[in-house]
Amino acid sequence: MLQLQVLRQNAGAVKERLAIKNFHDLSLVDKIIEIDDQLRKQKTETEALQASMNAASKEIGMLMGKGEKEKAEEKKAEVAKNKSAIQQLNEKLTELEASLNSALVLLPNLPSEKVPPGKTPADNITVKEDGLKPQLSSGAVPHWELIKNMI
Repeated sequence: MLQLQVLRQNAGAVKERLAIKNFHDLSLVDKIIEIDDQLRKQKTETEALQASMNAASKEIGMLMGKGEKEKAEEKKAEVAKNKSAIQQLNEKLTELEASLNSALVLLPNLPSEKVPPGKTPADNITVKEDGLKPQLSSGAVPHWELIKNMI
């Protein structure tokens, strides 16, 4: 699976390599980056809200210690509101993470830089040949047919 960092830093190069592999849905790269942006924004919001809730919780203890129960109750209501907002944000985060993962698995690995563009085996480049190629008799049966005969 491709790393998000690679997609973010080299989206154009990734699209070029995928095109060589004849992957046609190049817009998937942009979609993945967009989902990741949303996910990062959502995480930042959630963390900021969590920090705010933690600060309010500490403040409740201080207010109760000073005997300011009315202000403490206001802070408790604020904390309760923040908890429900955090729960909703966490649900959205879970959805975004699932969406990101399902999009990432659709993206194939990148071919090597040495792979030439092409759609058929004839477009491939022979890098090395070694040894003698066997000459099969005219009645030779492929291995996938041989196994059927054994069953």
